[in-house]
Amino acid sequence: MNSATLARGNAGASSSSSSSSPSSSSSASAHRCGDELLIDAEADSLPAPRPTPAPNLARRILLGASVVLIAFNLRPVFASLSVVLPEIIKATGLSATAASLLTTLPIVCLGVFAPLAPGLGRRFGTERTLLGCMVLILVGTVLRGTGNIPLLFLASAIAGSGIAVSNVLLSGLVKRDFASQAALMMGLYTMAVCGGAASAAGLTVPIEHALGGGWTMALAMWALPAALVTLIWAPQALPLKPVASESGFTVRGLWSDRLAWQVTFFMGLQSALAYIVMGWLAPILRERGLGSETAGYVVSLSVMTQVVTCLVVPALAVKLRNQRGLAVVLALLTVGAMLAMLFAPLDGFFGVWAWAVLLGIAQGGTFALALTMIVLRSPDSHVAAHLSGMAQGVGYMVAAFGPLVAGLLHGWTGSFRASSWLFIGLGVALVIAGLGAGRTMHVGTTTVPRH
Repeated sequence: MNSATLARGNAGASSSSSSSSPSSSSSASAHRCGDELLIDAEADSLPAPRPTPAPNLARRILLGASVVLIAFNLRPVFASLSVVLPEIIKATGLSATAASLLTTLPIVCLGVFAPLAPGLGRRFGTERTLLGCMVLILVGTVLRGTGNIPLLFLASAIAGSGIAVSNVLLSGLVKRDFASQAALMMGLYTMAVCGGAASAAGLTVPIEHALGGGWTMALAMWALPAALVTLIWAPQALPLKPVASESGFTVRGLWSDRLAWQVTFFMGLQSALAYIVMGWLAPILRERGLGSETAGYVVSLSVMTQVVTCLVVPALAVKLRNQRGLAVVLALLTVGAMLAMLFAPLDGFFGVWAWAVLLGIAQGGTFALALTMIVLRSPDSHVAAHLSGMAQGVGYMVAAFGPLVAGLLHGWTGSFRASSWLFIGLGVALVIAGLGAGRTMHVGTTTVPRH
């Protein structure tokens, strides 16, 4: 979801190899709020980014509300498409392969464009870069309402690029401007992201029916919240100039470290399962006989349930001797709930609503644990920022294969049941990655000044 996480410090972690961190690292990218640690995408900036001036309480409240509104707009592009995908396929004759690519394209953009975010933020300023991202999300969302298939793909890529960069920069802005309220703001940020996804999943079909404009109008309507926050954010962002800074430190050995790759694959594999749910759960449930509105509400409930474990799991993870058992339990629960969506009865007490809640608990937990392990496996804040970039850049590329293969299997077999083997395979790989990433040790890197 972003390049930062709130998690407690790992005082008891032992390093897998010696790592040297500069004495200035404590002031660079990690800020303690109580016993919470927030990773910043601008970790290597010298001098440290200056807080945006906030001379009065009203402006500070406006800034905080704007951050929450931007976060709300980071997931409707994914969730709104899935609930009307059967209508899109029927109306346009889109092939199974093309439909799979359409659901995968924005996720690929997350991996491709996320590494560019820190550089863009330094060059143009965080606020102005976020404004550009909101314009991209707005334009992409509007273009999806044209009904033109080539434009539908282009629009998904445009919006996905804006989401990718926003994911990274928003958390750094929170760390910079809300240092003393970081825990509260990141909690609101997480809830806003989940709220945006849940709203898109639950309301897109009712909007389609209410307006009578078909799937094109339903998709385009999600440009309205993007337009609103763009208008609110522009007067705040345009007057601000970028802060001159330079990359002062570099991290060596990260890409050759086994533990770093295990953390990266844990992030990528849990994201693959998450985006299968976001992209294909509604079509799966509709194939099993649920109505389009009900399927959307089920996805919405599952996404909103994630908020609970997103807030609870980091605090639990840092109290454990290691996170291996927690990783395995959450991975098994995720796969079990996904298989239940495919095969278990949808009615009764343990019906689709109960499975949706269990799935939300499990997937919210794996996502939060993936972010938390970035902190716990890092010996200093500079490594944490670089590991976060690696885990999300490579991880989202891995994640893109999940919904792509799920769609292709459906096209080849005519049923989503074949996806059960994909779920199991991803689950096994997630368990293996979790057993490695959950060990109480640090990645074997060194942090040195850049000459």
